[in-house]
Amino acid sequence: MSDMTRRRLLRGVLVGASVPIIGAARGAAEEARPTLKKYKNEDFYGPDGKLDAAKAKAAYYELMEFHRFPIMPVLKTDQFWVLDFGLGKFLEVGMAGIFYINDKRDDYLLHDIWLLPGQMIPEHYHVKTPEVAPKMEAWLVRHGTDYFGSEGEPTPGADDIIPPSHKDCAKARHVVLKGPGEVVKLEVAESRHWQKAGPQGAIVTEVATYHDMAALRFSHPQIKL
Repeated sequence: MSDMTRRRLLRGVLVGASVPIIGAARGAAEEARPTLKKYKNEDFYGPDGKLDAAKAKAAYYELMEFHRFPIMPVLKTDQFWVLDFGLGKFLEVGMAGIFYINDKRDDYLLHDIWLLPGQMIPEHYHVKTPEVAPKMEAWLVRHGTDYFGSEGEPTPGADDIIPPSHKDCAKARHVVLKGPGEVVKLEVAESRHWQKAGPQGAIVTEVATYHDMAALRFSHPQIKL
């Protein structure tokens, strides 16, 4: 590991990692807004125990309406997908997303992410493969707030943000909170990272190099896609 990489890890591998997370004024401002509909985890599962994609998508459409995000026709197609990562804890660990473009030849990606209140994209990282270099990415928060966890110096209070399913396996404990118009960049290749929405959920645009599913690794041993 080079000296530059060590310095980046010590300060946190996400650019813009200087904002404290505990007692942020942004969180107080969110609480003054109307609240979203509250769900129970079982609301999203059928008798067979599988995630009901239609019910999950309906909750994300409500999130879009709450934030006045346009529900474009493409978001009513199969290109708009939902995941619970095989853990059966959709409200804790889950997401919706769409890849508008994922171009291997020219090496770029445009991706929107939706997170319900308190919902986490589980800790993961992107490795080098014979086909691609490690994925590099940045995120623009469009609506709501989003906690971004990365490797680096642990942030006080980080353990209170990480959900129960990840307490024992998450290694990224340097956490920043970002709101609308703020950008976070993954600075160190192959470093572990995660996201978790604030109390009003989050709508986030990701720009990145090509996303290769074969290069994706998760910290939680039971995650399945």
